[in-house]
Amino acid sequence: MRFLTVLLATTALLYAEKPASLSSLIPEVTAVAPGEPFSIVLKLEHPEKWHSYYLNSGGVENPPSIEWKFPNGGHAGAIQWPIPEVKDGFNSKSFVYKGSPIFLIEITPPASLSPGDTFTLSANAKWQICEMSCINEKAKFSIDLPVVAKSVADAGQAELFKTARLGIPSAHPYPADITAGSMKDAPNEIHLQLPKMDAPPVEFIPNQPYIKALSEGGKVSETESGTFLILQRKLTDMLDDPIPQGNTVSGMVVGTKSFAIPETRISAPPAEAVPFSKLLPILGGMFLGGLILNLMPCVFPVIGLKIMGFVQQAGENRRSIALHGVTFALGVLASFAALSGILFAIRAAALKNGTELKGWGYQLQDPWVVVVLLLLMFILGLNMFGLFEIGISATSVGSKWQSKTGHSGSFFSGVLATIVATPCSAPFLGVAIGAAMALPAYQFFPAFGAMALGLAAPYLTLSLMPHLVEKLPRPGAWMESFKQAMSFLLFASAAGLLWVYSGLIGQEYLLAPLLGLCLIAAGAWIYGRWYLPHKTRRVRATALIITAAFAISGTVMALPKEKDDLWQPWSEETVENLLSEGAPVYIDFTAQWCYTCQINKKFAYTGEVIALAKKKGIVFLKADKTAASPAIEAKLQELGRSAIPVNVLLIPDEEPVITPEILTSGYLKELFGKVP
Repeated sequence: MRFLTVLLATTALLYAEKPASLSSLIPEVTAVAPGEPFSIVLKLEHPEKWHSYYLNSGGVENPPSIEWKFPNGGHAGAIQWPIPEVKDGFNSKSFVYKGSPIFLIEITPPASLSPGDTFTLSANAKWQICEMSCINEKAKFSIDLPVVAKSVADAGQAELFKTARLGIPSAHPYPADITAGSMKDAPNEIHLQLPKMDAPPVEFIPNQPYIKALSEGGKVSETESGTFLILQRKLTDMLDDPIPQGNTVSGMVVGTKSFAIPETRISAPPAEAVPFSKLLPILGGMFLGGLILNLMPCVFPVIGLKIMGFVQQAGENRRSIALHGVTFALGVLASFAALSGILFAIRAAALKNGTELKGWGYQLQDPWVVVVLLLLMFILGLNMFGLFEIGISATSVGSKWQSKTGHSGSFFSGVLATIVATPCSAPFLGVAIGAAMALPAYQFFPAFGAMALGLAAPYLTLSLMPHLVEKLPRPGAWMESFKQAMSFLLFASAAGLLWVYSGLIGQEYLLAPLLGLCLIAAGAWIYGRWYLPHKTRRVRATALIITAAFAISGTVMALPKEKDDLWQPWSEETVENLLSEGAPVYIDFTAQWCYTCQINKKFAYTGEVIALAKKKGIVFLKADKTAASPAIEAKLQELGRSAIPVNVLLIPDEEPVITPEILTSGYLKELFGKVP
C-alpha cells in the first residue's frame, strides 16, 4: 500500500500540467522613513482548485518562504500567517490556503538612511501548490522606495492590508497563563490549558508536525479555571516513517475569537512513587555508596584522627564523645540536604522544560548536560588516577575549627568531609543516584539521606565505641591503588557519555570534543607536575596560566556547536537536477578520516564565505567516502583524481573548477565571486 501511494504521487507529479500562480509583493507605503517599520504583503493568486500551505502543512508539503536582500541594510520579520483552512490529507489533516492568500511581513529600513536616499529591497519567494499533484513555484521581486522624514501610507492599498490583518489571529492576552503537560498513562496526549474562553474553540492548528489538529481525535472541556484541550501526537508521516518528537506546542486556537498560542513547553508528568520493595534496594545502594566513600584517600586517613579529636576534646566523657559524633553526622546530613536540594531544583527545572524522567538518563537528551557530565567524569578520573591532586587537605581545616569552637567544629568537619568525598561518588553511585532522581520528593530526599548516613556511619560507630579505632586497617599504599583503580570506572563513564554525545551532535562534529579532552588532560598534567608547593612562585603562576589556557580551550572545543544545514548528500542524480535548474553546485569529496578535509571545513568556510555562496545560489553537496563508495570512486576517477580532499565547483554549461587541496577563505571568496 505504501509503495502504491508513493508510485501514484510520483506519477502525478511527473505528468501533471503546471498552472502558475500569480504573485505580487505590495508595500503599505509609497515612501519610507529611516528606522521606521512598515508592512508589506506577498499576495498569491492560485489557479482554481489549487492551494498552498500553512507554516505546518500537516504533511510533507512546503509552505511559502521568502529570502530577503537589502543592499543598503534593513531587516525583515517573520511571515505573519493567516488562519488556514483545515482539510483532509493523505493520513491526517492538512492546513491550506485556497484562492488568493495574503501573507503579511514587517520590514524595518536601516536608521542610517537619510531623506533623499532610496531604500531597495529584493525578495526571492518560494511556495508549493497542490491539487492531485504538487508543483514548486517561485518568484523574484525588487522594489525601490524613496526615503523621506516620515513614511507615507499608500491609500490605495488600505483595504488590502486591512484584510491581511483581519486574517491573522490575535496574540493571546495572557500568554503566561498558558500551560501544557502530559500524563504517564497517556504519553501520546498533550493537555493544553488556556484561560477560560468566551466560547469553546472549534479547532486547534498546530505549528509542530508531531501534533495533530483538535479535529483529529482531540477533546475540549470547560471548567471554572479554564479551557482544556486534549491533543494527540502524530507519530508517523504519510509514508509511515517516524516523525521526530518534541516538547513544545504552539499554533492557533480557532473559534468565535481566534488566538495565536505562543511556544509553550510540554511539562513531563510528575515523578511516581515506587513501592517499598523497590525503594529498599535504592536506599541500600545509596547507604553502601556513602559507606564506600570513606575508603577514599581524602577521607579514610582522617577517620581515626577525627575520633581521637572527639575523645581528646570530650575528656574521655563517652556521652560527650557520642554527641560530637552525632554533631559530625548532622554536618554530613546538612551538606547532603543542600546538595540534594540543588539536584531536586535541577530536576524540577528539567520537568518544567518538558524533559521526561525515565530514570537515569532523562537529562542525557540535552547535549549541554551530557558534555558537562562528560567533562566532570573525565576530570575527576584524571584526579583519581593521580595526574593532579585537589582537595586532599580540606578535612584538616575542620580539625582547626573543632579545636576552637567545640561542637560547631565537629559540625563543619562533617560539612567538609562531604565536600571532599562527593567527587569520588560517581564510580559507586551512578545506578542508585539515577533511580533516586526519578523519585517524588518524599522518597527522593530520604534516598540521599541514606547516602549521607552511609558516609557518617563510621564516625557515628566509632564515636560510640572509640576503642575500635585501633581495629581500623592502617592507611597505606593500598589506598592509592584503590583510588587509581576507581579512576577507570570514571573513564568508562566518560567513554559512555562521549558515545551518547556523538549521537546528539553528530559523528562528523566529534573531532573537536576529542581534541578538547586531550587539551584538558594536558592542562591537568601541567597543573599536577608544576603547580606544587616546593616550586617557585613564578613556576606555579606560569603553570596555572598554561593550565587555565589549556582547560578553557579544551572546554570550548568540547561544547556543542550549532549544526548547519549547509551540506546536502551528494548523488549524480542530484547534481544533474540542480544543474538543469540553473543552480551552481559545489561538491566536497571528503571523509572523516581525512584530516586535511576537516581542517578545510574548520577554517575555510567562514560566515562571510557561506553568506556569499548563498547570495550566489550555490548548492553545497557532500560526497562522503568515510565508508567505501563505488559511485564516489567512479566520479573521482572521472575528475582525474584518486585521493581526497577534492572540491569541485560546477556551473551550468561551464567546465568544472577543481580547487587546490588546501583551501582558504580568501580563495573561496574569489572563486564564488566569479559565479554569475
